[in-house]
Amino acid sequence: MIGEKVILRVRMSEKDAYYAGGLVNGSRILDFFGDIATELCIRHDGDESLFRAYDTVDFLAPIYAGDFMEYHGWIESAGKSSRKMVFEAYKVIELAKDPELADSAANVLEEPLLVGKATGTLIVPAAKQRGPQDPKFKS
Repeated sequence: MIGEKVILRVRMSEKDAYYAGGLVNGSRILDFFGDIATELCIRHDGDESLFRAYDTVDFLAPIYAGDFMEYHGWIESAGKSSRKMVFEAYKVIELAKDPELADSAANVLEEPLLVGKATGTLIVPAAKQRGPQDPKFKS
């Protein structure tokens, strides 16, 4: 791993729900992986980068409006202009959905639940690289 892991915590809202029952579209996970990738490239290169491709994407469990998510990412390797990254999405809190409890009741999960993972390649053209903007990302 180059530098440090970046973590973004977000609550999925009703606006994120796309399907019946408040189910969130899996592509929403990819939006947040993109945000993580942008932050990593800014820290590593001083530039937002261009997302070239996802090499793998796995959706492992559903997420719903009201869930609190953590999105993790790190740079696995860096070439002259390419950055190989790894991403993971975890559910850390979910609505209780128990008819005996209030609609607002929620549960903190004992262990974060891995709901998605991916690997991808980002490109930072050499002319746009300014070097690490975060001392923890120095080579």
